[in-house]
This record gives sequence, C-alpha cells and structure tokens, in this order.
Amino acid sequence: MVRFITFEGGDGTGKSTQIQALERYLAARGRAFFSTREPGGTPVGKLIRRALLEIGNQPIGTPTELFLYLADRAQHVQDVILPALANSKIVLCDRYSDSTLAYQGYGRGMDLNVMRDLNKIAARGLKPDLTLLLDCPVEIGLSRIAKRLEKGTAHQDRFETEAAEFHERVRAGYLEIARAEPERFRIVDASRSMVEVANDIKNLINRELA
Repeated sequence: MVRFITFEGGDGTGKSTQIQALERYLAARGRAFFSTREPGGTPVGKLIRRALLEIGNQPIGTPTELFLYLADRAQHVQDVILPALANSKIVLCDRYSDSTLAYQGYGRGMDLNVMRDLNKIAARGLKPDLTLLLDCPVEIGLSRIAKRLEKGTAHQDRFETEAAEFHERVRAGYLEIARAEPERFRIVDASRSMVEVANDIKNLINRELA
C-alpha cells in the first residue's frame, strides 16, 4: 500500500506548488494525509535549514553540508514521518534521501556508495513507497526562479546561486537514480503548465491509491 510519497526534482521544477495542489485534492476527498519537508520538518530541522539554505555567502564545506542534511533526516524520520505513518496517514514529503544523492553525490561529487550507507542509517532504512520526480530542462527551472525573484515572491537560497553546470549534474543524477528504481519512481514532465502537471499527478495518485 502506498503511504509514503516523496516529491523530488531540481530547483524550479515546482515541487512545492504541486504538493499544495495534491493536498487540496486529497483533502477534498477526505483522505488523511500529512505534509512535511526536508530540511526543516522538525524544530531542530528548522535550525538546520537556516544554516544550510539561508546563510548567504558564507561557505559550507561539502562534508558539513552532507552531515547537516543527514542530521535533519534522522530527526525528521524519528519525530515526524514514522509517527504519521503509524497513524495510517499518507505522508507527502518535499525532498528526502534522493535529494542528498542528487545534490551532494552527483552535484558535489561525493562517493555515492558511502552516501547510500549513511542515508540508510539516518532514515532507519525507511524508503518511500512512491517518488514523483518532477523533471524539466535546467534552463526552464532557473528561469522560473529568476521570475520569482524579480516579483519578490521568493528568496534565493544557496543552491539556486550555483552555476547551470551544477544543476545539470543534479538533473542527470536524478534521472539515473530513477532509472535504477523504476518500480518506485514516476517521472513527471514539469516543463508544462502547473495545471497540466497537477492533473497528471492526480491521475497517477488515483491509480496508486486505488
């Protein structure tokens, strides 16, 4: 049974927007769900999120970055995700362990096998039942971010300031991860309009939750 659903994708792919759309859809149908995110899904995680994403130009070493994400995940799984699943809720999570592999592994170049082992420890072996990978060309994602910044509706985080080459590596990493686990991943074309993407996700979720 599908209970733990994660949303993954590069910057500007629309994950948060699509989670909100799915929340409204599930609520209208009386489904019990809980939405959360990484980093920042716990009080400890909120502090870690500030250190990771809102520190401005202060450099953070790649191993430091990795261990902060793992610490956030360990607390998140213990305090939030496992209790919600125990209460028979559908858990919607904005980013999870695949983000660590894509960003710190493929993006930063850290050892993927070591990271997989560390992820298992931090997550207590908990894997998503279903992962929706929102995928679009990097230039589209970055242009969306630029438009939000121009409108003043968002603040730029550390990853959004990275060069396009970094985001290309992240995207390629996500697609490679998805190809390795086709039974868990569903790749959603996020280059289309918000409504088109939301309709695809609703139809997909209907099939998975049937």
